[in-house]
Amino acid sequence: MMQKNTSTDDEKNKAWWHHGYAWLAFGGPAAVVVASLITVYIAVSHRDPVIDEDYYQKGININKTLADQAPEADNAKTLSTAEKNALEPAVLARNHAATGVNK
Repeated sequence: MMQKNTSTDDEKNKAWWHHGYAWLAFGGPAAVVVASLITVYIAVSHRDPVIDEDYYQKGININKTLADQAPEADNAKTLSTAEKNALEPAVLARNHAATGVNK
């Protein structure tokens, strides 16, 4: 008498949600969809504040006020030559980051 292998037949007849690989294949994209919906909700419900239209002039006025209050705080005038040379790598890195040009 021939006996059927019932374990493989049971595996073949299972619904898709009983297979781990199906959850692996569908779970990632489903998580991305849920995360994108949450991101859209956060973006719509928490809007960014509008920048003041006169922000540039206000910044200039703040700089003028600070310069008037502490004129001796200008480090460029008080640094010795050795201190300026020590800061040169930082200045070059800052300039390169701002302009993208190497000197």
